[in-house]
Amino acid sequence: MKEVSSVDVAISPTEKFQEYLTTRGMRLTRERMIFVEEVFADHEHFDADTLVERVGRRMDGRSVSRSSVYRNLTLLEEAGMIRKVARQNDRDVYEHDYGYAQHDHFICEKCGQLIEFSNDKIREMVEKISAEYGFRLSHHRLEGHGVCETCSAPPQRRHRKLDMI
Repeated sequence: MKEVSSVDVAISPTEKFQEYLTTRGMRLTRERMIFVEEVFADHEHFDADTLVERVGRRMDGRSVSRSSVYRNLTLLEEAGMIRKVARQNDRDVYEHDYGYAQHDHFICEKCGQLIEFSNDKIREMVEKISAEYGFRLSHHRLEGHGVCETCSAPPQRRHRKLDMI
């Protein structure tokens, strides 16, 4: 398994989002620009609550509405820049799609940990199968659900004094 890497893109996420908004007859407002900058500030998975907090810190004391965050998440998703990866604690978790190489996930059903990985053999196998069916593949998405190493480890039992005699 290889770690997921970023890829070179022709334009910044902000410029890409502005292009998309223009096609929809919408403007890139200051709030939207801050929103995109916060979404793409790092490659961590995130949810709407995280963005409400992060964008709010940059809005000069003004609060950002939760509905505004959800609207912008939807726009970024429609633009193909982010995608929903999982649902944790009744919240949708997102990741970047723009500027990152094709990758897959293992998702722990106990703790919710998301493990990203890239595997050339999986990619080649999916491409080969799609060719056999005459399917023009643009991308694939593989999610393995199960239990991570930490959650599947046997519990650490404390020895009672009587057990040590």
